[in-house]
Amino acid sequence: MRIWVDADACPAVVKDILFRAAERCEVPVTLVANQMLRTPPSRWVNAVQVPRGFDVADAHIAARARPGDLVITGDIPLAAEVLKKGASVLNPRGERYTDATIGERLAMRDMLEELRSGGIVTGGPAAFSQADRRAFANALDAFLRTALRTTPRSPG
Repeated sequence: MRIWVDADACPAVVKDILFRAAERCEVPVTLVANQMLRTPPSRWVNAVQVPRGFDVADAHIAARARPGDLVITGDIPLAAEVLKKGASVLNPRGERYTDATIGERLAMRDMLEELRSGGIVTGGPAAFSQADRRAFANALDAFLRTALRTTPRSPG
């Protein structure tokens, strides 16, 4: 199992939680972004810088995610793509996307995109809060407890 992070828009506090989890559980974490990222010195954490461009980081993650992997992203189309491949998905606020919920999320995203392109202001997400941080940490912990019981681990 590997954790892939769509790191361009991932809050720093979520990355810190992931770094600690990687060390504690000895699970590889790969951050993917179109800019240079700093990571702690660890055999379990690495970063991949992809070229700038629309959805380049998403394509990198989608091409490499495997069944049993966990992808951290708020990007709904990326979530849908990796779910089809058998990976699991958590957003940075701790919400788990599943095959049962992703269709509704895609439809909502498309509707909001259509409203924005028509000039209707729909607002953005609320600021990342302490409650979001706790929800992510709890969801990650629950995922890892379950996954590590059923998946043999091996380094990097």
